[in-house]
Amino acid sequence: MKKLYAGFDLCSPNTSVSMTINGPAPIMTAMFFNTAIDQQAEAFRKGKGRAPTAPEREAIRERVLRTVRGTVQADILKEDQGQNTCIFSTEFALKMMGDIQEYFIEKGVENFYSVSISGYHIAEAGANPISQLAFTLANGFTYVEYYLSRGMKIDDFARNFSFFFSSGMDPEYSVLGRVARRIWAVAMRDLYGADESSQRLKYHIQTSGRSLHSMEIQFNDIRTTLQALTALNDNCNSLHTNAYDEAITTPTEESVRRAMAIQMIINREFGPSMNENQLQGSFFMEWLTDAVEEAVLAEFERISDRRGVLGAMETQYQRAKIQEESLHYEHLKHSGRLPIIGVNTFENPDAEGAEYKPAGSCIQLTRASHEEKMAQLNNCRRFQKQHAKEGKAALARLKDTALSGGNIFAELMDVVRVASLGQISHALYEVGGKYRRNM
Repeated sequence: MKKLYAGFDLCSPNTSVSMTINGPAPIMTAMFFNTAIDQQAEAFRKGKGRAPTAPEREAIRERVLRTVRGTVQADILKEDQGQNTCIFSTEFALKMMGDIQEYFIEKGVENFYSVSISGYHIAEAGANPISQLAFTLANGFTYVEYYLSRGMKIDDFARNFSFFFSSGMDPEYSVLGRVARRIWAVAMRDLYGADESSQRLKYHIQTSGRSLHSMEIQFNDIRTTLQALTALNDNCNSLHTNAYDEAITTPTEESVRRAMAIQMIINREFGPSMNENQLQGSFFMEWLTDAVEEAVLAEFERISDRRGVLGAMETQYQRAKIQEESLHYEHLKHSGRLPIIGVNTFENPDAEGAEYKPAGSCIQLTRASHEEKMAQLNNCRRFQKQHAKEGKAALARLKDTALSGGNIFAELMDVVRVASLGQISHALYEVGGKYRRNM
């Protein structure tokens, strides 16, 4: 983690780090916070010419936790429903999510979002915009109910929630944010009595990876540009534009520059972007907002009939619905009923010309070399050997904390300094159980 963020001031007001990690999210978050703390401790040493004393280091720790900005995804419910990277049992994963938020409240961590409730992965797995929004908001309300059941107050944690949606080509994406904010605000105000800050739904948009195609790959930038405009017109808080070659590989430097240029040209050159909420009052937008809201609320009813989100997950309701909608999309695409330019209609008759080759060369797939992999493994082994004694004791304390119902994240803040991700994960498996899907 220290190598990854070397050269970045993690406590700078201009630095915000978003970590897309879910199963091991508590461990990775503890590593991130310790990296930020060590950065400030090193800055103290350089400025004062000495290491900080124990009270000074504790003061640095407290200041860093209040200052550091960012987001950790940590959304375990959508992992079961659409992503498949669960490692701990659902109950234990929820317990650790609650521990993170309790720690945030206790330590005054207000600039770091403890969870990014994500619909993007649900959409990428095949869900249509309605299901994406309904499942995501339902998951969000499930976290609210769970945190409240642990004695937390709504206004102490709701402002630490953020959301993450997809922006695709369907018309419903034009109002996804409007509907999400309306439903969330009404529920927070009328059902939970939350203040205005907690009623504000903050969300990130990423353009649809599923809409990118390997055929006529250069057309993908056009799709991404349209999706970016849709997201910005829907007033997203932040935006990620995909690179055109993500249909086949990890983006190249050239494709990433083009993806960034999409946002920069819209924001700096495109005149209408100087005005906020351009489509407000449009008959189409107002009608579509009401229609999408009605459809989402109807999906809430179906989830409620199955004893809520967790009850629906027991019968794999969400997964089955996502699979049905994914199959429907593939049928439309392969039959040609859903026109996709360059893929199933207006195809390039020149097969050679349909393959995009920037600068006269093939796209290079991005892969780590064998030497890089071995170097990382050797680094991990050296770390484990160096901290063998204290690591063993720390892992024992971690398991005792978990078994006694203590705050696991508070313990992780110390354990990550002497134990590796793998060691910690295996220790938590022993007390919290591994994930097993209900068959």
